[in-house]
Parts: sequence; structure tokens; C-alpha cells
Amino acid sequence: MSANNREIASGSALHAQAAQWPSVNKQAAPLVAALLRESEPLRLGVTHGPQGHTIVDAGIDYAGGLEAGRRIAEICMGGFGVVSLASTAMRWPLQVTVHSSNPVLACLGSQYAGWSLSHGSGKGAFHALGSGPGRALACKEELFTELGYRDQADSTCLVLEVDKPPPPEVVEKVMRDCRVEGNKLTFILTPTRSLAGVVQIVARVLEVALHKVHTLGFPLQQVVDGAGSAPLPPPCKDFIEAMGRTNDAILFGGAVQLFVNCSDSDASDLANKLPSSASRDYGKRFAQIFKDCQYDFYKIDPMLFAPAQVVISCLGSGNSFRAGKLNGELLEASFGGSSD
Repeated sequence: MSANNREIASGSALHAQAAQWPSVNKQAAPLVAALLRESEPLRLGVTHGPQGHTIVDAGIDYAGGLEAGRRIAEICMGGFGVVSLASTAMRWPLQVTVHSSNPVLACLGSQYAGWSLSHGSGKGAFHALGSGPGRALACKEELFTELGYRDQADSTCLVLEVDKPPPPEVVEKVMRDCRVEGNKLTFILTPTRSLAGVVQIVARVLEVALHKVHTLGFPLQQVVDGAGSAPLPPPCKDFIEAMGRTNDAILFGGAVQLFVNCSDSDASDLANKLPSSASRDYGKRFAQIFKDCQYDFYKIDPMLFAPAQVVISCLGSGNSFRAGKLNGELLEASFGGSSD
């Protein structure tokens, strides 16, 4: 079979699988309702915008916290992921662990921050990448054509890593593209510098792996299950450093195991290509790489965005293939650790 025919066959198989996928919006709705109901003990602010939409403040004027971030991460995954905080033997005592029995749907169909929602220019401009189940209603990304998935629901939620509410123009766009009324739309705001923001970003360790799997051209329908973990960095007031720490947590401290249905040779090849260390840009803190690239994401090697260590377990043969390694030295430099 030619490479082109294999690609067509792989796409058809994925579309057939996606046709059976459940609704991420319906699955996440009870989690969103619980977040709103328990907003006070979670230290969240809840307000309503002029279009009737709900705004959840998880770190701008309200403190939020680790538990809020954990719950928001599960909402990002469309209710098809389990996120927890656990102890670690590393110098940083907490790690975020995540698991999904439907990782392609949870990570790429919901959690991935891929919907560009921007308005205006200059000092007052609003820039955000939408994450969460609302993406699967709008399907504005080419990724959904590849997945063959479109959700249907009358209410939805988006998570934005921003420090101010979306302007009316962005709200109207989301309502229109998702085909929902304002009173059925919730925005959850998690600034990168907040505790909740740090948790929900580091909880993307599995999603980052799945996105690189997709970028490498590995057939997504062969990914059966997955889990991952990464250390929890302390927040930082400086945005660039805060963003750098959350990326470094995954690049240098993230570990992911994927369970796949493929040949041993394909599993081994995926393992060797998947870790962050396979990138030409590996070896410096992300904040430094970003500065060196004149703050232009597009100049960064896309192969960098991956966990530090991977295990690819082949369900057919029972063999596992490991690659990459944790890098405590770079983690320490990134997280601002002091000497003992």
C-alpha cells in the first residue's frame, strides 16, 4: 500500500472511531455546574456579562487555588480525564497526574488550546487561545476535520489563560460559532501567573504528548489509553517566567505512558521521536528560548513541545519502549530553587 493510501486508510479509521465518540460538552456540564455551585470554598469569582454569559475568575481578582485548577483541568478535558495532585520524590514535592481512557478525544478534541479568539490591536487588544469542550461545537480548527468529530449541545464552556474578561465581540463570536445562547455559555479565566492556571497548564502533559504524536503522523486511532505526570512549579508574577516554568515542568519533568495498538517497530520509532530532547531547541529554559526567538512562538521548533520521558507500551506484543529522561538540573534553574 502506498504512503498516500495508508494515510487515507488511517484517516477513515479515525473518522469511524470518532463517529462513536460521546459529547464532551454534555460530559463536562456537571463539572462546570459543580464548579459554579462551590465557587466560594474554591475562592472563585462568578459574574455575568451583558450577553448573559457566565464568567469564572480563577486568579485575577479572586485567589482560586490548586483544587480549582485541578477541577478546571478536568473540565478542559471534556470530563473524559482524571486529574489529581500527588507527592513526588523530586525536590518539588507536588506533581500533577492525569489519565484518560479516551485520550485523543479528551486531549485533542477538548483540552488542546487551539481556538484563536482575538480582538483589536495595540494596547487594548485581547488575545486568547480557547481550550475546552466549546472547541468541539465550533470546530474552527483544521484538527476537527482530521479527527472527524463535531459535538452537539445547547450549553458549553471555554477556558482562557487570560487576565481580563473577553470583550463583547469575542463573546458574540463564541455564541455564534458554538450556536448557543449567552446564558448557556461559561468562560473560565485562569491567568498563567495564578495557582489554578499553573495546575491546569501542567495538567496538559498528556495532551502535549498527544499533540506531538499527531504532528509526527502516528495514527491516532492506534492510541488506546494514556497517563502522565509533571511536577507543579510555583507561580511567578512575571508572565514570561510563569509561562516558562509551566512549559519546563513538562519539557524537563513530564513523564507519559501511552498504550498503543501497533507493531513493535512503530512503537519503538514513536518512543524515540516523542521526547522533548529529540528537538534541536532542547537544553535551555523555555523562557530563555522564547527570548532568544524574539518572543515569536513560530521560531521555536514545534518538536520541542513534548514530555521529557515517554514509555510506549504495545498491547499486541506486551513490549514497552522507553526514551528521554527527566532533567532535574534544568527544572531547578527554571523553578527558582534555592540551595539547601
